[in-house]
Amino acid sequence: MILDKIVADSLKQLEDRKKRLPLDELKAQASGQSPPLDFAAVLRRDGVQLIAEIKKASPSAGVLRPDFKPAEIARTYADNGAAAISVLTEPNYFQGSLDHLKEARNAVGDRLPLLRKDFIFDPYQVYEARACGASCLLLIVAILNTERLQELLGLGRKLGMCCLVEVHNEAELETALNSESDIIGINNRDLNTFTVDLETTRHLRPLIPRGRVVVSESGIKSRDDMARLKEWGVDAALVGEHLVTAPDIAARMRELL
Repeated sequence: MILDKIVADSLKQLEDRKKRLPLDELKAQASGQSPPLDFAAVLRRDGVQLIAEIKKASPSAGVLRPDFKPAEIARTYADNGAAAISVLTEPNYFQGSLDHLKEARNAVGDRLPLLRKDFIFDPYQVYEARACGASCLLLIVAILNTERLQELLGLGRKLGMCCLVEVHNEAELETALNSESDIIGINNRDLNTFTVDLETTRHLRPLIPRGRVVVSESGIKSRDDMARLKEWGVDAALVGEHLVTAPDIAARMRELL
């Protein structure tokens, strides 16, 4: 399964990073950052908010933008209506990097909160996210047992960060709701087959009680899609490939918004 392989490879690279930068030094870097912005609060505004993603490549499509410049993309997002920015940092399959997160933070400062989007399963990665300027991190229920999910959520809160807890089906949603996460992400992409179906959001959204922030991820490509999400009661849409592949990113953002 693709997801299992991604996690196994991520674990190997994580062990290398731990050797290069001891946890105590990483914690010091994290504590030296300016306070995280409130990621959940910006998604609670009226309408479907846009989380615009900085993403160099994907396993299914390959390199998405040959002239990939994270700082430039981040500024474009900030200038054209994004509520928040997601930065994909996984290196093996998405050609991401923590440097992309740092570049985005340096480019937009405290204008918008940043989400570290990666396959996070270890407390070390939470400190990495904070040390690089993220205000929120992605936690994927499919790769975490209940205890580890609670541990990472708790650590994120301790550092002042939000956590976007991602689900793909009803069983994962039940786990996410029991975790008391403020933000639930519904990924319309099956992480094992990489097929995308926006109906996943339509199916799962009614099962989420009022008060939680709901984010729909993957497969959002048009104003009609955004209108459907609004009709279903979704708070935000996370859009990556549709934006980074555009010849004119700003124009494509205007089409969505």
